[in-house]
Amino acid sequence: MVLTRNLSVASCVQFLVWLVLWAGRMDAAVVRVDLRSLLTDSARQWSANTTVSFAGSPEFADATERWTIYRPPTYSAAIRPGTEADISKIIKLTTSHNIPFLVRGAGHSYTTTIGDLQNGLDVDLSQWKSLELDTAAKTVTVGPGVTIGEIFDPLYEAGFEIQTGSCSCPSLIGVTLGGGVGRMQGYHGLLIDALVSVRMITAEGERVEASQSSNQDLFWAIRGAGANFGVVTSATYNVKPLTNHGNVLNAEFTFPANMSSAFFRAVESYNDNLPAELASISIIEYNAATNETQVVSEWAYFGPENEGRRALAPIINLGAPISNISIVPWNELTATAGGGIDRVLCQGRTIRDLYNLNLKNYSASTYESSFAQMEKFYASNPGGRESVITLEVFPNQAMAKVPLGDTAFPWRDATAYINPTFTWSEGDNATARAAQELGQKLRSKFAATSGYKSPTVFINYARGDEGLEHIYGREKLPRLAQLKKAWDPKKIFRYNNGLPTQYP
Repeated sequence: MVLTRNLSVASCVQFLVWLVLWAGRMDAAVVRVDLRSLLTDSARQWSANTTVSFAGSPEFADATERWTIYRPPTYSAAIRPGTEADISKIIKLTTSHNIPFLVRGAGHSYTTTIGDLQNGLDVDLSQWKSLELDTAAKTVTVGPGVTIGEIFDPLYEAGFEIQTGSCSCPSLIGVTLGGGVGRMQGYHGLLIDALVSVRMITAEGERVEASQSSNQDLFWAIRGAGANFGVVTSATYNVKPLTNHGNVLNAEFTFPANMSSAFFRAVESYNDNLPAELASISIIEYNAATNETQVVSEWAYFGPENEGRRALAPIINLGAPISNISIVPWNELTATAGGGIDRVLCQGRTIRDLYNLNLKNYSASTYESSFAQMEKFYASNPGGRESVITLEVFPNQAMAKVPLGDTAFPWRDATAYINPTFTWSEGDNATARAAQELGQKLRSKFAATSGYKSPTVFINYARGDEGLEHIYGREKLPRLAQLKKAWDPKKIFRYNNGLPTQYP
């Protein structure tokens, strides 16, 4: 009996070992799909303007370029589809062969979860640059390759504006799918609040429209969690007539270390009384010329100059040694603000590791201690002196007026976003370790005085290690999971802070 039982156990063990090895061979077979042969096979019948590229070519490098190269995805091939029909083919092909893929608009997603994709397929839509402005309907329709910076002039010249993100280089649609926070959210709302409809390709390769009147559940989901449900090929937005004839008060200040505490207290004074028209982006940075840490702060007021100066009195009255107050046209604000820092912020192929959070409380003491920590970091880690802490103070009056249940976006009560961003050269492991240690500490510090009971983060700013509840909101996840199961049950769109198909 004992011998027989031992033989049975041994047989079971042998079977399990064989099963594991067989499964491993099957997984390896999937990974070893010859993408070159598969994508270049004439049976694909790609349209004439669809291109395929592979590692080593300039086309491949261009199609896979990313804003940050920290924990990046890797690709075996890249494809630039020329038509919606080809995008449908790509989705069906990758699904049938179990090929992981990511869709790229302008390459600015920086959550570390996209690094889970290795040796996959890059689907590059950066060439989809269509832009159609309907002045009678007051709408603009764009393709996924249109960046924020590319919409300013066409709208401004026609007498219109739209709320956007704070940098020029990301895809407008890409920013939208996460919600779209920015300087104008106080009186225009989030970018998703301007969204009228989208055309998209689903996980089944079907072309659909989502709007308030068509596929309403899908339209709800893509406004805040859009990367999980398909490939958006065009989006239509409402636009507004230019505010104040398109003139924006732009005020810029530089505060040395010995004035930083006074500046932070002035920022704190805006708690609960930040005007809807006033927004700010401030940066704690290292000044190589003075060998000191400083604060550079840019404020924009979307209204008459005299009103803007009154709203800015707490900052102006500090008497910053370097300041400049001017009127700039709306279409030039992003490019000129902060002395043109947008050009630096948009440089690609750079290591950037971010530890961002939402805020609804401004805490001078937290900013002061964080300033001191950055001083120590700069002194001890010369290789990390391009690292910064960015504080985006954006009012929320208009976005908070939209009922929380109307869209998937969960954080309409936020009035600021803190963005510690660390950068170092490849191979500088000591700075990398110091940056990651400080990044975690700063994030915990900001969370404690954020005004939220637990950490929360706008999905486009998520690092990917926060937990889904802190990104999507615990209250939103059950419905999002149901819709994920309905529209993408195989979870082929899973690498950008991917949703589950069941929650809890």
